[in-house]
Order: sequence, then C-alpha cells, then structure tokens
Amino acid sequence: MRPLTSNTPKPLVKVGGRALIDHAIDRLMQAGVTMIVVNVHYHADKLRHHLAKRDDVEIRISDETDAILGTGGGVLRALPSFEGKPFFIHNSDSIWAEGYGHALQRLKTRWNPDDMDSLLLMASLVNSMGYEGRGDFLMDSDGRLSSVPEGRLSPFAYPGAAILHPRLFDEAPRGAFPLLMLWEKAIERGRLFGLRLDGVWMHVGTPEALTEAEAFLADLAPA
Repeated sequence: MRPLTSNTPKPLVKVGGRALIDHAIDRLMQAGVTMIVVNVHYHADKLRHHLAKRDDVEIRISDETDAILGTGGGVLRALPSFEGKPFFIHNSDSIWAEGYGHALQRLKTRWNPDDMDSLLLMASLVNSMGYEGRGDFLMDSDGRLSSVPEGRLSPFAYPGAAILHPRLFDEAPRGAFPLLMLWEKAIERGRLFGLRLDGVWMHVGTPEALTEAEAFLADLAPA
C-alpha cells in the first residue's frame, strides 16, 4: 500500500471515510462480538492511539512489535483471550458490500462445531475487486473445502473472515507460521468448510485497489 503506508499502518488507511480497522470492528459488532483482539506491529503506537478512541467494544492488544508471527502465529498468541471458545478472525484489508443478510451473522448460523474446525467466508471471483490470485479453495455442494490442485483454478477466494475453533491449534508450532498450514490439516480431516459471501468483496491491498473500492462505495451511497 505504499506510499499510503509510509507513515501509517495499513489498518488506518481510510476507505469511504473510515479506517479499514473500523470497518472490520463495526462488522464484528454487528455480529454480536463484544471483545476484539487486535494484533499490532508496524506503527503500533498509532494504531493503539486510534483504537483507544473506541469505547463501544472491548479491545485487547496482542503486541507483535518484537516479531511478525504470521497469520497463524499471531492468532496463536491471542488464543488465551478466547477462553477455549470459537471465535471470528477478520483481516483489516478486507471489506465488502453486503448482499442478502449479514455475512458474519450467516457464518454464525452455519457454524457447527461438531463437524467443523473452521468455517471460512468464501467470495466468488466474479463479485470480487482488487484480487489477482487463482482462487484459494474448491468448495463442494455441502460447503466442504479442499485444496486447489496444481494447474487448476478455483472460482472462490478467501476474503479474510472466518470462524475458528481453538482445537485447530492443538498441534500448532510455536513462532511464526501461516494459518494455511492448519487449514490443510483440517482439510485432511474433512473439517474445513466455507460459506459463500452474498455481496461484493473488495481486497484493499494496493493504492489502485483502494481507488477502485472508493469509487464502488461512492456509487452505492444514496444521492
């Protein structure tokens, strides 16, 4: 996101007049979340200062200024805050325009801890912006996810929002590691599932993607 992030952490980049981190917090609160853990690293003090202004939800800080722990290691460090209960994760650079219903609430409704170790929101590439990958998982009619074989494409991308059960981390390594490592093990057990996003996903990972997202949201705004 440089030069926008030269002196600003990415979660504080504004889209539609609000910081990315506030878009994520607002959605989580709409889904009934009352406590949120935010990991900080780059320009951590600026992010801490911004979050201190919010008094509508409990926010705990997971400090990664000593080392970047990756998508898996970062969650593992924050795990004690969830007291053994399933929890949401939400990337700050991911926003979407809702279609039918509320995506995170739909995840809660679909969530079944007896069958699932993790339930991922999945965005159709047809209704995605700012994403340039080849798709992240294949999804069958029951929502069960599998890896994309080499040389194939998937019509779905993971937009950075999911429900995880703490048992997913029972055999996790220490230090930095990606969540994908644990999700691949869940696939082997048949316990990784997805739910299609009904709406338009915007991955705000570059200045160009930010401009595109701003334009899209402006078109949605009432005249």
